Amino acid sequence: MKVDGRCHCGEITYEAVVEADDIAICHCLDCQRLGGSAFRANVPARADTFRMLTGTPRLYVKTGDSGARRLHAFCGTCGAPVYSCAVENPPTYTLRVGALNQRLELGRPKRQIWTKRRLPWVPPFEGVPEVEGQP
Repeated sequence: MKVDGRCHCGEITYEAVVEADDIAICHCLDCQRLGGSAFRANVPARADTFRMLTGTPRLYVKTGDSGARRLHAFCGTCGAPVYSCAVENPPTYTLRVGALNQRLELGRPKRQIWTKRRLPWVPPFEGVPEVEGQP
């Protein structure tokens, strides 16, 4: 499915192709903090389908507890998160579902990760498989 997205202020715009039913929910502490919310909903896009249309995102490299590094892109004007990917030669871009114009056309999440970090007031998503940590 072809999608396009943008940051809140519209300075950053992009397009990509995603599998509509490949949404993941991440409850990890980093996604909570980086997203400013209880969890983050993501959908991967192959790198050969991802294209920036306008703007240049600001970049932040996060180093996880495992030592793995991940590049996070966000709008330097409004601060909205746009995607994350490998630091070098990313095979995929992990797009933020909330930034996609077609978010209502996407399917239900097919997995949840880091559920051991799920906030106690967030109910489980019925029928969505869970993994307590990183798969």
